Amino acid sequence: MPSHTSAEEPRARPLTLLSEEERMFQETVRRFAREQIQPHVRAMDEEAKFRPALLGQMFELGLMSIEIPEQFGGQGGTFFQSVLAIEEIARIDPSAAVIADVQNTLVINALLRWGSHEQQARWFPPMTRDAVGSYALSEAGSGSDAFALATHAEPVEGGWRLTGRKLWITNAAEATLFLVFANVDPSQGYKGITCFVVERGMAGFTVGRKEDKLGIRASSTCELILDGVHAPAANVLGEVGKGYKIAIETLNEGRIAIGGQMVGLAQGALDHALAYARDRKQFGKPIAEFQGVQFDLAEMATQIEAARLLTYNAARLREAGLPFLTEAAMAKYYASQIAETVASQAVEIFGGVGFTKDYPVEKLYRDAKIGRIYEGTSNMQRLTIAKQILR
Repeated sequence: MPSHTSAEEPRARPLTLLSEEERMFQETVRRFAREQIQPHVRAMDEEAKFRPALLGQMFELGLMSIEIPEQFGGQGGTFFQSVLAIEEIARIDPSAAVIADVQNTLVINALLRWGSHEQQARWFPPMTRDAVGSYALSEAGSGSDAFALATHAEPVEGGWRLTGRKLWITNAAEATLFLVFANVDPSQGYKGITCFVVERGMAGFTVGRKEDKLGIRASSTCELILDGVHAPAANVLGEVGKGYKIAIETLNEGRIAIGGQMVGLAQGALDHALAYARDRKQFGKPIAEFQGVQFDLAEMATQIEAARLLTYNAARLREAGLPFLTEAAMAKYYASQIAETVASQAVEIFGGVGFTKDYPVEKLYRDAKIGRIYEGTSNMQRLTIAKQILR
């Protein structure tokens, strides 16, 4: 069937970029994505719902607990492996990659860096089995101005009472664990922001309307309603008033993973374009033999490789404990830009059929748009880069 058009197995990455362990991990994730996720991509997009059975398989394979220490049942892996997994999954379905991305690089990362041993022992084991995490920062009035939060927390006996609404919260439909940012003292501005762990089922907590989106439709995006939710003192992540630091530093790392997601998406689009160009014949020969098509494919491949190297470099810097703020912004900015460009070029290589849902590239084109918006818009990344290079 046309909807099952797929690319041939891609060439291996240069071994100088990956260790043998990383290469084997990459191959495992690639095989899982191709064999288990790919057959369901179109249906999940149309239904705007991720298959629970696939989510269960992702847990079983350890893709939802890559950096959780082995003592808590996790894989004890690395941040770089998380980026590799997100890239490989996104080649097949960016929606699935988003689910793993938020779990690993935002929620687990925050708990690793700021959670106490008791908090990690409480929440990590379920996250290795079936508990999905969600990251709740955005609100109607706080997008790029992430700290203009209206959600507030007031002290009560034994903890805090949270009231407010969160919008555009990824993984919300599936999640049982939410990192919710609220202000305990609005007069202090961002210095009052605190991170709370809210669990599904707490009184006053409701997952609201699910957004009907242009792309990454199988990834849930919902509003959260907090109507006097009681969060025990033990559910404060880090220190009271330090939520802004948790948010900034976690998102800086998360942007590297978005770079990986966009690289994977672009590579998936190129894979499909290459396969189609070899098969599609016009004027008696495959369109891959026409120089105009060859030039487009060459440009796409070059852009992807540049974005991949930017992303890998940022991930390696982060793992080495070196400054990576500028490199993370560059990776996210450039990878999201080329993902949209490459996906668009892939649609053109497919021609008229590329504009239909019978072939996979129109979905990748729709999925690409969000890359320039979430976890910091392209303009915010350019602002970060400019500030750093002008220092």
